[in-house]
Amino acid sequence: MKRLIFRKKTKERLPTQLELNIAREQEPDRNLSKGGRSFYFFDFDDNIAFLQTPIYLFHKKTKKPLKLSSREYALYRGEVGSEGHLKDYEYCFSKKGSFAGFRDKEFSRLEKYFGLKQNFEADVEQALQREDFNWKGPSWHCFYHAVFNQRPISLITARGHHPETIKKGIDCFVKKGFLPAKPNFLDIYPVNHPETQSELGYALSESHDVAQLKKTAIRKSVERAFEVYGNNPHHRFGMSDDDPKNLEMIYEEMIELKKDYPENSFFVILTHKGRFVKKEIFQNETLNTLLKAKPEQLTLL
Repeated sequence: MKRLIFRKKTKERLPTQLELNIAREQEPDRNLSKGGRSFYFFDFDDNIAFLQTPIYLFHKKTKKPLKLSSREYALYRGEVGSEGHLKDYEYCFSKKGSFAGFRDKEFSRLEKYFGLKQNFEADVEQALQREDFNWKGPSWHCFYHAVFNQRPISLITARGHHPETIKKGIDCFVKKGFLPAKPNFLDIYPVNHPETQSELGYALSESHDVAQLKKTAIRKSVERAFEVYGNNPHHRFGMSDDDPKNLEMIYEEMIELKKDYPENSFFVILTHKGRFVKKEIFQNETLNTLLKAKPEQLTLL
C-alpha cells in the first residue's frame, strides 16, 4: 500500500504524567450564583486527542489506496483531486472506503460474543499506550477542566460511530486514569452516523457537508441546554474545533445564536495546527470581521 510521507519538524518533548487531582477542588460555574451554566462543545479528532485512525484516498486510475493520518488529511485535504501530492486521488464512500475506520463495523453474533471492539474504542486504547504528549490534543486541558468540574459537554464530531461507541471510547480515558470521572454529557453528535443525521433533520446520505452538519448540531446542543438547564440569560456556550472550514460555519452559527439569544455568551475556540485561541462573539458581529480580526489568547469558559 502506497503512503506519502509528510515531514514536519517538531521539538523534542519530555513525557508527562497522569493527571493528578491532589488538593484540587472543583470550580463552580462562573455565573452559578445567577443560575447560569457553562456548556462546552468539542470536536474530537486532533482537538481533544490525536488517534491513529487512517483515512484512505484512492488513485483515480489504478484505484490503489493511499493512507493518511487525520493530521495529514487536515493539512492537505484541499489538494484532493485538484493539486499537489493528492491531485490524482479521490474519495470512495463505500462501507470499506475512505472513512471506514470512522464508522462502526458490523459484527457477527460470534464476534459480538467474543467482545470485539469498535474502531473508535480500539483506537483510543491504542493511543493511550503511547506517551501522552503524543495523543493529547490542543483542547485536552479544556476538556479535562470541563470533565473535572462536571460541566455539561457535547461532543460534535465528523465520525460516524453510534453515540454509545463514542461513550465507550471516552470511558477508556477514565479507566486509564487520564480523566477523573465520566463526562457530564449533554449530547453526542457523530454527524456522519445515519441515525444522528436523521435526528438533525437530514435525509440519510453520505454527501452532506460536515461543517453544515456540525453547525446544525451546535444549535441543537444549545436548544438542548435550555431544555435541560432552563432558559437562563447567564448560560455560556463555547465550541472548539481544529478544522478551518468547520470553524467558519461554527462562527456563522454562533453569530446567529448571539442574535437569537443576545444576553447569553458564545465563544469559538480555534485549535488549528495545535493553537488554542478563544474568541467571544458579540452582537452585530459579522463573519468577515471575525475572520479578519487578530485572535487573542483568553481564559476558559
